[in-house]
Amino acid sequence: MSFQSQRIRAVARIGFISLAAAVLLWPAFATAAPDPDRIAVNVDQAKLVKLPGGISTIVVGNPLIADVTLQNGGVVVVTGKGYGATNFIALDRSGQVLVDRQIQVEGPTDQLVTVYRGVDRETYSCMPVCQRRITLGDGETYFKSTMDQAGSLNSQASGSGAAAKPQN
Repeated sequence: MSFQSQRIRAVARIGFISLAAAVLLWPAFATAAPDPDRIAVNVDQAKLVKLPGGISTIVVGNPLIADVTLQNGGVVVVTGKGYGATNFIALDRSGQVLVDRQIQVEGPTDQLVTVYRGVDRETYSCMPVCQRRITLGDGETYFKSTMDQAGSLNSQASGSGAAAKPQN
């Protein structure tokens, strides 16, 4: 057997061993505990997170990515506003840092259909019937049109509700 063929067999053996190790170890990595200092939330959704008591101030690194609102009992509401990562810091009355956590805002999990018309983009949520869904990155005309329709519907619903209330 030549030196070249021995070398090829050795490389193949190392590759096979590496592949076998990866296959065997993958479940351990896949089921590893999530990072307790990282909060994952989807864009346009909220998540409740319990924090220690005594928090008086919340500072958000980039409020365009996430919003964090302090509630009673040390609970915060983390709302995904834009894609990306940021952090928030919770301080007590004396200015001591109680919590410093990363927030990762990810894409929507519903079944989306994206339609491209040249450079313009439209997004539809198709669960089970396709309806308009405003998503960051949609074309300006589509975005404004959908927002105007939603605002008009909201105004009409608020106006109808106010008209139906008896006056005192």
